[in-house]
Amino acid sequence: MFYYLGKYFLQDFTPLRVLSYISFRGVLAAITALLISFIVSPSIIRALKQFKLGQSVREDGPQDHLIKSGTPTMGGVIMIVSVTLSTLIWQRFDNFYTWLVLFALIGFGVLGFIDDYLKIKLRNSDGVSAKMKMIIQLTLSLIIFALLKAHVMMHINSPEINIHQYFSLIYIPFLKEAIIDLGWIYFPLVVVILIGASNATNLTDGLDGLLTGLLIFAFGAFMIIAYVSGRADFAKYLNIPYIMGSSELVIPAMAIIGACIGFLWYNSHPAEIFMGDVGSLAFGATLGVFSIILKKEILLILIGGVFVLEALSVMLQVGYFRYTKKRYGTGKRIFRMAPLHHHYEITWKEQLQDLGKPWSETKVVIRFWIIGILFTLVALATLKLQ
Repeated sequence: MFYYLGKYFLQDFTPLRVLSYISFRGVLAAITALLISFIVSPSIIRALKQFKLGQSVREDGPQDHLIKSGTPTMGGVIMIVSVTLSTLIWQRFDNFYTWLVLFALIGFGVLGFIDDYLKIKLRNSDGVSAKMKMIIQLTLSLIIFALLKAHVMMHINSPEINIHQYFSLIYIPFLKEAIIDLGWIYFPLVVVILIGASNATNLTDGLDGLLTGLLIFAFGAFMIIAYVSGRADFAKYLNIPYIMGSSELVIPAMAIIGACIGFLWYNSHPAEIFMGDVGSLAFGATLGVFSIILKKEILLILIGGVFVLEALSVMLQVGYFRYTKKRYGTGKRIFRMAPLHHHYEITWKEQLQDLGKPWSETKVVIRFWIIGILFTLVALATLKLQ
């Protein structure tokens, strides 16, 4: 909205021309989302407590987490609203990619909201059935793919937009000329990315502030990639695909970073509010959309390295337990508990107790943040190595 104010209506007033600069609007988008998230959170927390919309903690999880039962949840609503308002204020309305990101954010957010509401209403940790959740995620993924494909077909004859030239191509990180055209197989890959990313972030949301901090690093990486991919000179220098208009994705990426920082003030240990599925599913799917638009589908594995490890730990745990139970009659586990953060939470707690030191889950969170930062730095390094 303010982009047009600076570009068209106030051209003669030099200071306001900065409103047309993507970097300036990106910073203001982050600040706007941060302030909205930070300011409205206390009121939302009080309202959630008043209506007793608290988290149902899984009984088979760490016993220390049982005291968190009843903590207000669905805090992701605050973040989604903050990101949406901030993006609408600072984006260009003619940019297709920002609208696609908002659709994914809100669409998967609605699914997460229903899931959270059912958990609270039924007073358990099940929510929407796994089958129904998969159907809805598949439907949303299909719509997102169709919208992106339609955008490609609308501009297929435009000399200014070359997206059709790389729509189904996959770029392999670290390798200069490793490009694979998947053709029709690209559609199921998109579905796997969106559903996998949303579920992986959902599994990661198990400790105070863990997912919120990791999202900051992941979207920070995509913010940088979006900016350089939308600049023909930078894209040519880095040997990455030039995606006209992708620089505008800096706005929602910065808005998400700002919203996460504002929310982290209340979500850090001990959390006053949880993100809930409404946030974890929404922002996970949004990460997937960023990777698809920017042709960094494979790089998402690195950028979201911690999310991948968390998801793999659950799959390995469940798979190995079922295998050993079927073969030996007694199920065995690889990890103390899954997802992975619970394994280290229990392990480090026992180690510290043996040393006579007080324990806090903050140690697990910060160490996972450090790992997330390392994954982000390695992912960004691939831009120069191609």
